[in-house]
Amino acid sequence: MITVVAKIPVKEGKMGEALAAFGELMDKVASEEGTVMYSLNKDNANPNVLVVVEQYKDKAALDAHSSSVHFKTFFAAAAAFIGGKPEMTFMEQIRSI
Repeated sequence: MITVVAKIPVKEGKMGEALAAFGELMDKVASEEGTVMYSLNKDNANPNVLVVVEQYKDKAALDAHSSSVHFKTFFAAAAAFIGGKPEMTFMEQIRSI
């Protein structure tokens, strides 16, 4: 299992736009075969940071997500609301309950 944590800074005043775009993306991500979980969260310490926690059954599923048309479309539109370089962490799950 592959887990990805993406911390995404959002430009001041653009949170509504970011949430709408993520909503559209997540509707499409829900149909990806190898996506186990995709969770959008707001950082309590910084309300202008969204944190996406993603889980994929394997690297091939992550690659399929990253190369999908809907992800590329989202990422192109995200330039309007992303307020800096996202911080990405990639992990391999060892154990889970």
